[in-house]
Amino acid sequence: MLSIHKTINGQMTKLDKVEDGCWVNLTYPTEDEMSTVTALLGIDPGFLRAALDEEETSRIDTEDGQTLIIIDLPSVEKGEAVVYSTLPLGIIVAEKCIITVCLKETPVIRDFQDGLVKNAETQKKTSFILYLLLQVAKRFLQYLKQIDKIYNYMERQLYKSQRNKELIQLLDLEKSLVYFNTSLKANEVTLEKILRGRIITLYEEDHDLLEDVLIEVRQAIEMANIYSSIISGMMDAFASVISNNLNVIMKVLTSLTILLTLPNIIFGFYGMNVDNLPLDHFWWFPLVIAGVAIVVVGIVLKMKDLF
Repeated sequence: MLSIHKTINGQMTKLDKVEDGCWVNLTYPTEDEMSTVTALLGIDPGFLRAALDEEETSRIDTEDGQTLIIIDLPSVEKGEAVVYSTLPLGIIVAEKCIITVCLKETPVIRDFQDGLVKNAETQKKTSFILYLLLQVAKRFLQYLKQIDKIYNYMERQLYKSQRNKELIQLLDLEKSLVYFNTSLKANEVTLEKILRGRIITLYEEDHDLLEDVLIEVRQAIEMANIYSSIISGMMDAFASVISNNLNVIMKVLTSLTILLTLPNIIFGFYGMNVDNLPLDHFWWFPLVIAGVAIVVVGIVLKMKDLF
C-alpha cells in the first residue's frame, strides 16, 4: 500500500502525488508500487527491498546521495496467545522526501499518519526521522510493560494450578524478550552512528532529541534484561517445584503400595494348604494380623516422614 503525506500548516495531510518535503510510506508494497516510487524519486531498488527482508538487521547505509536506515520495531500478534516479535522498518532519506518501507502496518506509522505525533514535520527530514525513532523506542517500552503484566498474570495462574499451558506462554514471553533485547541493541548501535553526525546532518536541536531516543532505547534494553532474568528464574523455580511435587507423590504412592502389600502377604499364607498355622480355624484372625501390620508399618512410615 502506497500513501503520501505532508505537513501543511502544522497538520499531517494526505496527498495524491509526490511533492517536495513529503513523506512516502510503503506498507507491504506491490511490484508496481515499488516501480512507481523508483521511477518518480530515483530510489535505489535495493534500498526498497532491504526493508522487506524479515531477517534484515538494524543498520545504516549511504549510496549516491541517498541514505538507508533500517531500524527494528516491535510487533505483536494476538491469537490464542499474545506473541511479540520484531520486524525491520526501512527509512530512506532522498533529496526531495523521506520514504518508509515496512512489511506490515504498524501502530508507529499509523500514529504519524493520523497526526498524533506533535512537532513531527515532513519538511524537516532529520527531525522527522528522530521523532520516528523516538516513537519506536516508546513502543518497545509499552510492549515491555505489557509483557510484565502478562507475566504477573501467568505467575498467579501457576500458583493456582501448575499447567503446561502457562509454562508454554512463559516460554513464549522469554523468547519475545530475547528478540526485543537483540533488536534494541542493534538499534542502539545504529543510533550511535547517527549521533556522530557523519551520515545524517544533525542540527543543534536534533542532538537533544537523539539523546532522548538513546535514553529510551537503553532503558528498554535494561527492562528487557530484567524481565528476561525474572522469567528465567521463575521458570527454574517452578520446574523445581513441579519436580519436588512429583517426588512427594511418588513417595506417597510407594508407601501406599507397601501398606496394601501386607494384607496380600498374610492372606497368601493363610490361603495355602499348609497345616499348623496359628489359629487357622478362626476366619477373622488373618484380618486382625493384617490390620495390626498395616497400623504398625503406617506409624513407622509416618515417623520416617515417608507418608
